[in-house]
Amino acid sequence: MKRIIKEGFKEGTPDLKYYAFDWDDNIVYMPTNIMLKNSEGEEIGMSTEDFAKYRSRIGNENFNYKGDQIVGYAENPFRHFRTEGDKRFIIDSMLAEPGPSWNDFVECINGGSIFSIITARGHNPTTLKEAVYNYIVSNTNGIDNNELYKNLKKYREFMDQDDLSKMELINSYLDLCQFYPVSFGKGSEANPEQEKVKALKKFVNYVTDLSHELNKKAYIKNDVKNFFLPFVGFSDDDRKNIEKTSEDEFLSKRVKFKYTGN
Repeated sequence: MKRIIKEGFKEGTPDLKYYAFDWDDNIVYMPTNIMLKNSEGEEIGMSTEDFAKYRSRIGNENFNYKGDQIVGYAENPFRHFRTEGDKRFIIDSMLAEPGPSWNDFVECINGGSIFSIITARGHNPTTLKEAVYNYIVSNTNGIDNNELYKNLKKYREFMDQDDLSKMELINSYLDLCQFYPVSFGKGSEANPEQEKVKALKKFVNYVTDLSHELNKKAYIKNDVKNFFLPFVGFSDDDRKNIEKTSEDEFLSKRVKFKYTGN
């Protein structure tokens, strides 16, 4: 079955612009906690935003956190960030507050741009997709599914494809977007940098293939201004992830990096 090509639209033609987003503290601030252990042996929850600041110290030295002396990780500290926490993720995603890249996320979706979610979490990828689907159908915080539908129809017209219903288009759009919870079935939530590099490379190669099909259609339509390599923007709130991905020679030539942390 041939893939349906959709992405951002500008001045009547596809713009070959793609997005890659970290989830926590970037798209949204989730209420989910990593579980640590204090000097009394009690479990203490730490937000993902704070974890980005303290993670190098956890298990290596004791430190004070909100009145508790943290001595290390609790048993199964990332339980809410794996498949066993899938149901909680859906609930937390609807309770979450917009993060620093939320407006970019809204622009991406409303324009029908292909995107990826690259997160240290270990949920099932379909769980991440379900959360985004919920945002779209509920028009959450600026997302406009009518605007998305209008732009998705433009792509089908550009590619000379038959029309689909609104929900069929939205579902096929999300099927084209990519979801990389890099700890799913493997990896480490505490040290996800290298896995994020691999995921971002995979996404860049993926959208390059997609853009080739659009370029071929642009050539047929004599729209030569579309002939260039796709642009990918990647945002992450963790400086270590930005540094690791930007150090990669392949990615540094194809991706614009945006650090959204403090």
